Amino acid sequence: MTRLSAAEVPGSFDDAARDYDRLVGLNPGYHRALRTSARALGLRGSGAGQRVLDLGCGTGASTAALLAVAPDVEVVAVDASAGMLARARAKRWPDTVTFVHSRVEDLDAHGPFDAVFAAYLVRNLPDPDATLRAVRGLLAPGARLVLHEYSVRDSPLSTAVWTAMCGLVVVPAGWLLTGDRSLYTYLWRSVLRFAGASALRDRLRREGFVGVRSRPVPGWQLGVVHTFVGLAPERARS
Repeated sequence: MTRLSAAEVPGSFDDAARDYDRLVGLNPGYHRALRTSARALGLRGSGAGQRVLDLGCGTGASTAALLAVAPDVEVVAVDASAGMLARARAKRWPDTVTFVHSRVEDLDAHGPFDAVFAAYLVRNLPDPDATLRAVRGLLAPGARLVLHEYSVRDSPLSTAVWTAMCGLVVVPAGWLLTGDRSLYTYLWRSVLRFAGASALRDRLRREGFVGVRSRPVPGWQLGVVHTFVGLAPERARS
């Protein structure tokens, strides 16, 4: 079994795209958890007149969560996997949603945005610090970045729950549906290697975000998935 690097992940998602929605559908509360994090963006009213950058949108689950919270918001949804984006584009969306095929680090986007949402993304970036700095520059002063991300390193209990969940459900289900377990083994290991919640909050502060905070997402994955919030400073930093 080949071990994936972060740079190889988008190509693996191309191969997994056909079955991705079925796989996440096996996770009770997956979409509800995304909506919980989307609410942390603090969008006003129905979202009308506001722009959100949805980074790592995949097949559109995070995009759907944004629209569930703010149905009139303008969304620019970005993903590096052409296969995942093809699945997303095949669904029904309002005219306010635009899909862009790009690696986040290569994105040519025009700000400012009123919010940035990134679900399960930072862990897979080759250079998270550079990307977070670039994202901060795309936000309007005082606007929010929300990360919806796995983080178990601070808790032995959460680490054990995650390993059990992957061993019993995630890796076997992925292997059964796709015939390839490398992506799902990568998912398990990448979460174990990824920063704890406290370290990720510190990383956001180092990259210029203020008002940084996080909380675990309620549900059976409590302590495994978290909502991280950081604000662009009111005055842009050089």
